[in-house]
Parts: sequence; structure tokens; C-alpha cells
Amino acid sequence: MKTRYIRVSTGNQKTERQLVKKHPNEVLYIDVISGAIPFRERPKGKEILKEIEKGNIDYISVHSIDRLGRSLYDILSTLEILNKNKITLKVDNLGIESLVDNKPNHAFKLIISVMANIAEMERESLLERQREGIAIAKAKGVYKGRIKGSAESDKQVLHKYKNVVKQLKNGQSLRNTAKLCDVSLGTVQKVKSIMKNQSIIT
Repeated sequence: MKTRYIRVSTGNQKTERQLVKKHPNEVLYIDVISGAIPFRERPKGKEILKEIEKGNIDYISVHSIDRLGRSLYDILSTLEILNKNKITLKVDNLGIESLVDNKPNHAFKLIISVMANIAEMERESLLERQREGIAIAKAKGVYKGRIKGSAESDKQVLHKYKNVVKQLKNGQSLRNTAKLCDVSLGTVQKVKSIMKNQSIIT
């Protein structure tokens, strides 16, 4: 069975319908989840792995390799599972497949490793530039943070941190949620407090 794995950060039903029409010969698995969460821990990722165990999947397509994970380790771990089960992975934007005649394509693994490493470095570089920019602005007295008196309402906070809400609902710990959502522990604690006050969680 040919499948296509898609990961997006926010859901859009209209987009999903368009994807179904665009890939009529593939079974779609769409995760609406943070890229920081390993493939094997995602709802649809788990479904795919179960179908692989049953022998129901032999070909998986993704638009780009970062759909499988944010870190090089996660990507290579998933690729190892696919290779072990003789599952061909096609990466559209690179135009290459992981297996050639049911044998690992060494060029594929090399290219994927380089691409994933570059993506990881770019992300770290972006975060570092953001931190430097804030530090410089603070030193100049330009960065003041949120304007006094402009505190967000509880509704705005929950909307702003929808992924945090989702992880807490799924039973994730405060620290895991902060890590998965790339936010501070204080932010997660604030969101959890609001959710308790609104009886969203107990």
C-alpha cells in the first residue's frame, strides 16, 4: 500500500480535502502536531508503524524530510525502522528514494543526514539571533516587553498556546510540554492554571 505522511502545526480541514484530491492513489496520514515530537510518538506516526508491522505498507512519501522530525537523531531513527522493514521512503523535494532494489540507498542516507543537520543548525542559529536581538534591545533600553496594562485575557492565552493546551490535555508533564512546545516552564504553568480555573483539566 502506498501512503503519504503529512505533518502540519495547525489544522485546516479545507487543506486536508485538497490534499486528498491531489494524492488520490495514496492513503494519507496527517498529523497536526509540533515537529519537536518524535515520529514514533505522534498519533498518525504510531498508526503507520502499526500498519508496517502488519505488512500493510510498503511505500511512504513525504514532501520534505523535516516532516519526519526536527532533530537528526529522530529522522535517522525513523529511517532505520523503515529500512529494517523494507519500506521505501520517497522525499519529494529531493526526488530520491531510501531503497534501491530493496537495499538501502547509501546516497539517500548521506543526503538526508546533511539536509537534516543543516535544518537543525539553521533552527539553532535563528533562536540564537533572536536571543541576541532581545539582549541588544534590552541593553539599549528599547526592548520593554509587553506594554504595562496590556495583559492578555485567559482566552487569548489559551488561543495563543493551543499546542500547550493540547499537550496538557494529553497528560504530558509540565517540563515535557515546555520542551515539546518550545516555551518556558512558567508559560506552561500559567496555561495549566487557567485550564484548571476553567475546569478544562483537573
